[in-house]
Amino acid sequence: MTRNVVVVVMDTARYRDVFPADETVAPTLESLASEGTRFDSAVAPAPWTLPSHASLFTGTYPSKHGAHADHKYLDDGLPTVAEVFAGAGYETVAVSNNTWISDGFGFARGFERFRKTWQYLQADTDLGPAARTNEGRDKLRALTRSLFDGNPLVNALNAVYGQFFRKREDSGARRTNRWIREWLADRDDERPFFCFVNYLEPHLEYRPPREAAEQFLPAGTSYDEAMAVPQDAWSYVAGDLDLTDEDFAALRALYRGEIAYLDDRIAELRDALVAAGVWEDTVFVVTGDHGENIGDHGLMDHQYCLYETLLHVPLVVHGGPFDEGCDERLVSLTDLAPTLLDAADVDAPEFRDQAQGESLLADSSGQRDHVFAEYLAPQPSMAALTERVGGLSDDVRRYDRSLRAVRGDGWKLIRGSDGSRECYHLATDPDETVDLLSTDGDGTTGANGVPEAGGTAEANTADKESVDATRRTDSLGDVLDDWLASFNHADPDGDPAMSETTAQRLEDLGYLQE
Repeated sequence: MTRNVVVVVMDTARYRDVFPADETVAPTLESLASEGTRFDSAVAPAPWTLPSHASLFTGTYPSKHGAHADHKYLDDGLPTVAEVFAGAGYETVAVSNNTWISDGFGFARGFERFRKTWQYLQADTDLGPAARTNEGRDKLRALTRSLFDGNPLVNALNAVYGQFFRKREDSGARRTNRWIREWLADRDDERPFFCFVNYLEPHLEYRPPREAAEQFLPAGTSYDEAMAVPQDAWSYVAGDLDLTDEDFAALRALYRGEIAYLDDRIAELRDALVAAGVWEDTVFVVTGDHGENIGDHGLMDHQYCLYETLLHVPLVVHGGPFDEGCDERLVSLTDLAPTLLDAADVDAPEFRDQAQGESLLADSSGQRDHVFAEYLAPQPSMAALTERVGGLSDDVRRYDRSLRAVRGDGWKLIRGSDGSRECYHLATDPDETVDLLSTDGDGTTGANGVPEAGGTAEANTADKESVDATRRTDSLGDVLDDWLASFNHADPDGDPAMSETTAQRLEDLGYLQE
């Protein structure tokens, strides 16, 4: 059966705040999940936007598709799911609110129309980064250099819009929905469609409307007080900004307010599809590309680690064959593309051969043993972070490394290029508060995570857990090594040539906060 497909990404949405146990934050998603399928153990393949979206588009992990902080571009060596749908006769459209997800970074392949909401008039040249990431004379020089790259009048209008008007309403969600309603009204309804949407909420900065946030605020904290809490993630990471537990409670409330606000916009999108008469024939997906640290693990934003706060994401699929309620299988976002091709009955042998993900609709799809995640280079780099905040301590410079993680059977290993290893028993420690390789039963560090002998009964029990963790670490390490040896790795030669304005976006725009 031919079905439309809509994929919605809630940029920076982590599972624990979309579907918390203590309250309802996203009633629209709860409703969609009750009528469709909610995958409760969905794992992002990377902790930030560019590599995670590349994985979603290609069904492969970062080591294979090659898009990461040291090569900020999705090369054309692997076909994307948009190209596959286009080849199958689908109308393909995308609306992006995150500047990483654009033609400048390789994500427009396969789309007939690619709408960038940070531009008032769509153009190849983007002056927004120059206007937003420079000050004083530097800003004037950057704008002057870029002004005549393309249409000067359009460039100037887009620069003014991006700097002063783009986020007056929200981070682009309402404008996105207006454009989609217009597109649905005008489109050729003879063809099915594949529509991709990236909403920037709940990405930093958290600026939800008062009415969306107040229900989540801690007792005694006003909306104005919460909005006054500094949200400079990089100064916090560098140790230059002190935030209290009360500050983080306020920020988490604002974050949930952003999710609640976006949930309303997703309801509007659903209603637009209903009004256009296409809802019943549409597979509708809502997921997060990665999560967020809001003081968790001593971090803010979504860099420098592979903890579940960044990897455990919501995934809800409604329509077509998805009516199973909650699905507890361990799944990866790399599974989404092959799953949607199956749901739409699209045969794409080349794509299926390249995909490392598994269709969740395949007859053989059961409980997989392991999923993986990769952070192949720090973003922002230590040099960029130093330029932004000044000198960095050795404690911060330890983030100058790559990381890989493997998760399976309730256990998780995180392994760094610096030789570091962390092991967590997620079944009993879902917040990853105790690295079982770092301490022994009485709380002191053992060599390479091996506990020292002796102690109380409680210590002996902890000793056994630590020994078990060491064995699990070795086993998961073998799984990770075998997986890495099972496929060809991308070998990109640095960042590809880009326009000056695109290059300015790389370090500062979005990931050194806008």
